[in-house]
Amino acid sequence: MKTPTGILLGEFTPGTPEWDAARAGLCITATEIAAVLGLSPWQSPFSLWHKKAGLPTPPFTPSPQLKWGNRFEDDVVEEYQERHPEHPLLTTGTWQHKDRPWQRATPDRFAGQRLVEVKTAASDLGWGPEGSDEFPVHYRCQVIWQQDTLGLFEPAHLAVLILPYDYREYVVEYDADDAKIMRHAAAQFLNSVEAGERPPIDGSDATYQTIRVQPNGREDVDVEIPFGTVCRWDAAYEAHQAASTELTAVRGEVLDLIGNGYRAVCEDRRIAYRTVNPDGTTHALQPYRSHT
Repeated sequence: MKTPTGILLGEFTPGTPEWDAARAGLCITATEIAAVLGLSPWQSPFSLWHKKAGLPTPPFTPSPQLKWGNRFEDDVVEEYQERHPEHPLLTTGTWQHKDRPWQRATPDRFAGQRLVEVKTAASDLGWGPEGSDEFPVHYRCQVIWQQDTLGLFEPAHLAVLILPYDYREYVVEYDADDAKIMRHAAAQFLNSVEAGERPPIDGSDATYQTIRVQPNGREDVDVEIPFGTVCRWDAAYEAHQAASTELTAVRGEVLDLIGNGYRAVCEDRRIAYRTVNPDGTTHALQPYRSHT
């Protein structure tokens, strides 16, 4: 298939050296643009910068979400195809923009000139009613980047299976202004990699895990650190201890209120849910993550 602005680099199996090579170096893929903007739940600008700079990064370990998402992809595609028999779905590969080789994308499927992105979600948190524009912002970034890379500006479809069996579809409208913002941010980000100017350290786990793997040994030396950092260290640990005590207390209160129930709710909001051991005792109390 040809597209107005896309150049097909090839069809690569995820995880292979060829797949890694098509995504490595000074380029930004559709799954990375949200990280550039600081909107990714999996990567931070700091962690992505180190990856693009060829510096050590934590080893990639497929999460259960990624593992099961890949396994359910064909099932979601089958459901989409049954609902839209007029648009046969085609597999695709990795593309780059004809004028911006650093802009790359690997859409899940084509339906004519429409992009179809396939997802699996563990819960409906962050997903609004089917057909609405309420879905995670990092997926919106991903799809618009794909549309902009290939020059396919027809509204894209986002098909999601919310486990265990809630299938929904959403429409992603191309936004030229947002695409321009993304391109500018991506170009600046790649310039910072070439200049060796790393992003500031933020509070994400991806950043912390990236910092952890930078040393390659240990020397028996003392390292003087700024007084301001020490003040932040002391204040953060004191706040953490206080918050930990309060969290333990409120978790106990919520669990006591649930009793033999499954979920704790307040009006229309789900607060937490309880998992159980085979004998019915509580295994864990898990929060429903807020998307606001």
